[in-house]
Amino acid sequence: MSAHPCEEQRMLERFMWISITASLFVIALKAYAAYVTGSVGFLSDALESLANVAAAMVGLWALKLSAKPADKNHNFGHAKAEYFAAQVEGSLILVASVAIIYTAVQRLINPQPVEQLGIGLLFSVVATLINLGVGAMLVRAGRRHRSSTLVADGKHLLTDVWTTVGVIVGMALVWMTGWQVLDPIVAILVGANILYTGYKLLREAIQGLLSETLPEEEVATAQEFLDNYAKDNGVAFTSLRTTAYGRQRLINVVMQVPGGWTVSHSHEHADNVEEGLAAALGSAETIVHIEPLGIKTTTGPITA
Repeated sequence: MSAHPCEEQRMLERFMWISITASLFVIALKAYAAYVTGSVGFLSDALESLANVAAAMVGLWALKLSAKPADKNHNFGHAKAEYFAAQVEGSLILVASVAIIYTAVQRLINPQPVEQLGIGLLFSVVATLINLGVGAMLVRAGRRHRSSTLVADGKHLLTDVWTTVGVIVGMALVWMTGWQVLDPIVAILVGANILYTGYKLLREAIQGLLSETLPEEEVATAQEFLDNYAKDNGVAFTSLRTTAYGRQRLINVVMQVPGGWTVSHSHEHADNVEEGLAAALGSAETIVHIEPLGIKTTTGPITA
């Protein structure tokens, strides 16, 4: 059974607080690593983690806003605020990547030696393990509760993991070979990777705002339920349309019923369809439009 909406909301907010707390601790570790070594690679890693904190705070605000009920000016609620948070997170990542690349290019032009790499590497490894655990937890929770904010924040942390791994490898090579030029080169590669991550997050958020249809497996689940219901009850379904509205699934479908059915009897079946789709998908808000059997619709039959 899915959690009660209020309980689920509190749970999601707790996850965001975990993300914020973990990111603050990771920033301290990475900033110290950058300070003691003077490495622009470690500095670029710390800058990305700073963006993590800002993004997580925006995500927490978006979660709180998305939970507000519908009102006079927002008849369908505020659930799409989560897409806004994902856009902000993607934008912050893009800004961080530009800052990282700029700093690295300056260091490439004016190279400086790095020191005490052993201590810096140790602190970065600890920070990586923290981000790995928290990021994986956020992605799992976000997918389970259909929260784009949690998924985006978790993916950001997991990207930070690979960023730090790249920095650690680069700094280890500097330590072993003495090639100081590897430091800014690693930072530039890190910045490019972060740039791509920011682009992907922005693209996904925009797709959500454009009311993209539900995933194929969920549409197939809805169609299977409708096919079975039609076969058992002598009705037909057409014009299935689906989309996500934040964490909520929205479904619109036409149900064609025998012409002799009363309005009350047709409405009873519409209620059954709404309840059945919600059960099949875990949760869903469905609008059923009723027409007489045999009416041709302009949008055609349902497709998976």
